[in-house]
Amino acid sequence: MNDPAYIRTRENIAEFGTTAQSGKLLRNAIGTMLNRAKDPRMSSRMMGILSKVRQLDSNSARGERVVSEGLLTLNGKQLLKGFDFNNRAALQAVFHAPFNLDTLTGVVTIADFVPLDQLQIPEGATHVSFRTAFINLDFVTGEFDTQYSPIVNTVLDMNSTTITLTPAGVPTGAGTQLYLLLIEFFQEVNGVQYPLRNGAFNVLNLIDIV
Repeated sequence: MNDPAYIRTRENIAEFGTTAQSGKLLRNAIGTMLNRAKDPRMSSRMMGILSKVRQLDSNSARGERVVSEGLLTLNGKQLLKGFDFNNRAALQAVFHAPFNLDTLTGVVTIADFVPLDQLQIPEGATHVSFRTAFINLDFVTGEFDTQYSPIVNTVLDMNSTTITLTPAGVPTGAGTQLYLLLIEFFQEVNGVQYPLRNGAFNVLNLIDIV
């Protein structure tokens, strides 16, 4: 591995390693939400996106490029924004309601929401729940702070309601700010709500990144 002919190989291995670390850090920061909505190839899909983000690092030498530098660029943020952690249930395919995100507070508002009109509902579902996460993640130091909103659960009907998802607080730190939306479907039987098909239809989307 010290042969000059393999310098490019060593550079690629080094960058692959740091990119994998960034992906693991991001998954850890999301916490338990990730267990509720992901597909079997989620990690490899994320690795592909983060590799493209890393390539936007124009300040580091080859072999030393990192995701954190790529995310300082607008294009880097755009690559990661909108990532669906469960590609079996993409946000745009399931959720058809406009919503507003306040990036300063992390509050997500879904005004005049009509579940039966504005959701692609899997067979057997009777209820849906919404939850958000507001994360401050420092890809350099590995430190992160994740603030979750309370879960808002509603019956799947034609009634209009406004859903407000307010994180417990604004996360501390000086890293990259990430905003995630989780949508889960349930079936109620005898007053108890059960996850539908082990979360196969659940949505987890990175709705914005600052």
